Amino acid sequence: MSHVLTLNAGSSTLKFGLFKAGPDPKTLITGLIDHIGGKATAKLKDANGNTVSYSDLPEQFAANHDGALKAALSKINNRFPDAQIDAVGHRVVHGGTDFSDPVELTADVISELAKLMPFAPLHQPHNLAGVRSALAAFPKARQIACFDTAFHRQHPFVNDTFALPRQYYDKGVRRYGFHGLSYDYIAGKLSEIAPTLHAGRVVVAHLGNGASMCAMEHGRSVASSMGFSSLDGLPMGTRSGQLDPGVLLYLMNQEGLNAEEISELLYKKSGLLGLSGVSHDMRALLESNDPNAREAVDYFCFRIRRELGGLAAALEGLDAVVFTGGIGENAAKIRRRVCAGMHWIGVELDEARNEANETIISSSFSRVHVMVLPTNEELVIARAASASIAA
Repeated sequence: MSHVLTLNAGSSTLKFGLFKAGPDPKTLITGLIDHIGGKATAKLKDANGNTVSYSDLPEQFAANHDGALKAALSKINNRFPDAQIDAVGHRVVHGGTDFSDPVELTADVISELAKLMPFAPLHQPHNLAGVRSALAAFPKARQIACFDTAFHRQHPFVNDTFALPRQYYDKGVRRYGFHGLSYDYIAGKLSEIAPTLHAGRVVVAHLGNGASMCAMEHGRSVASSMGFSSLDGLPMGTRSGQLDPGVLLYLMNQEGLNAEEISELLYKKSGLLGLSGVSHDMRALLESNDPNAREAVDYFCFRIRRELGGLAAALEGLDAVVFTGGIGENAAKIRRRVCAGMHWIGVELDEARNEANETIISSSFSRVHVMVLPTNEELVIARAASASIAA
């Protein structure tokens, strides 16, 4: 029996999954290695999403991504000793202008993706570290890259460019958009359960520690809140979101910060953490009585409403809003606060449905459908990896 492994390597995390290969891959186990480089932990979930194992990792498995992958494979092997891994699918954040579909990770492709590290410094190096670890562990398996930018590569020019001299656009300084694997899954799910909405104008809000929004028409990305990097758009757990470029000039010229210090500030010390001074975790902020925490949540919801209005304008109308991601799927309070400010656009929430986390949370009188759909980026990757075996 053929299986595929999916890997999603972050700066200090490794998400993984084992699937039975096929046109409709079947989930067998998923997992998360967290706090790589520190006191690492491993969590496993079964096919139904139930936690079946949670443990600390020995030091030899916690130091780097090689060790984390070995730990993940050990966990998988303990439960599925007969697994035959014929393909490994990787989430790669940035595909640049050239990669708009899943691609096999040859030496030349890896070399091209390494050139994109300056475009995604927080993610790309770790994605490729996971690739190299997998190549060593599975030298005979096909290694397939799936790109977070790919879903957005068909944007109209006006949603793809900045008003800079044209030479920079030609060099790749343009709006890429991210979270494409999540949006790809949601588009496919809508085509199954709500084909009329899928054919219409939909804004999807992927809200989590990383957060963005995407305007879709006929299941295709038209515009995204994220731009050149994963810093743009909504405020996130530790990332700033939209920022006046003049702020960067001020930080350099008046505060004396260099590029590395600015990168550290914008990627790791800003967002909800920087605004609140309390936490990057939305759950902690919602439970806090600190006024700074309350204001951080206020700003987060305000920016979502502002992006929603702009994306609806890009679509020239709105038929549905979909919440997904860790916050979008679970934080009824955030969904309520976002929708409470959007009556003018046709959004009316049903409080009971929202509190119950139902699939449809809009009222029967709402002109715009509001939905909650869990995303599944790993399944999108598994499908691409399975297709590479069939080919």
